[in-house]
Amino acid sequence: RRQLSPWSDPALGRNGARLPDRRRRRHILRDPGGRTALARADRGGYTGTAFEEPGMTTANRGELVADLCRIARAAGDAIMAYYDGEVVVRAKADATPVTDADEAAERLIVEALARLTPELPVVAEELAAAGRIPDVSGGRFWLVDPLDGTKEFISRNGEFTVNIALIEDARPVLGVVHVPALGLTYFSDGATAFAQSDGGAARAIHARRAPAGGLVAAVSRSHRTPETDAFLADVAVAEERTAGSSLKFGLVAAGEVDVYPRFGRTMEWDTAAGHAVVAAAGGSVRTLDGDELAYGKPRFENPSFIVRGRVA
Repeated sequence: RRQLSPWSDPALGRNGARLPDRRRRRHILRDPGGRTALARADRGGYTGTAFEEPGMTTANRGELVADLCRIARAAGDAIMAYYDGEVVVRAKADATPVTDADEAAERLIVEALARLTPELPVVAEELAAAGRIPDVSGGRFWLVDPLDGTKEFISRNGEFTVNIALIEDARPVLGVVHVPALGLTYFSDGATAFAQSDGGAARAIHARRAPAGGLVAAVSRSHRTPETDAFLADVAVAEERTAGSSLKFGLVAAGEVDVYPRFGRTMEWDTAAGHAVVAAAGGSVRTLDGDELAYGKPRFENPSFIVRGRVA
């Protein structure tokens, strides 16, 4: 019997019959390794028609980001299937670690995005490491980090994320940062930033203005540098919070942290989703020269940057 792809037509039931308008159905997403991740999808999922026009409406963006959240959570489920077992770590050409969980999550995300918006190229971390980088000269493309914070995943501290962002004209316009171990998702529809815990309702979040008593600074758990220490010494820091992955962007967007300095090498897929959430929350992500961090750069490498909450 023919099996329908879980992303082929969200309006069809398992027997091929069309579902009622308000009925929800359960999809099973199966990766090539045979593991499954579960997600729920509403009837009439996003069809990609917004991309036929030069821009997207607020309704289009909201519909699309809902689909992105489902994809990110399904990828998170795939990652968590590996979390309690033995993790085999391999080194990539740049000496950074990669695991089966990274690759399984990326396969799931890339396949889902290809079905969701087949006209858009996807730049994903592990495919890029293998030299498979699509042409993004059209200005609109996806950036995917299937498991940001692989070191945090390996150490099992829970501070790793799934990052998916849509880039338009060098700017991240939609973004999802999902934290599987915490059951927490940050996302932006381009106008508003939200946070949602598993089983709860999404709530709007806002970056805060710097408090008079001093800043709360987020510091990378795995990549603290002398430049970071020098920066923090020059600002009024009342408290430091150490965290891994793009979770730090979420903390700034939610008004829990005021500044996150990052010195040293990062890649665009590390930052794009978090950048989208921070910007929609009223914060900023800027280079040391004060320019907004841009995307689609040669080799997709970022310069050093500073993430801040509201400044006025």
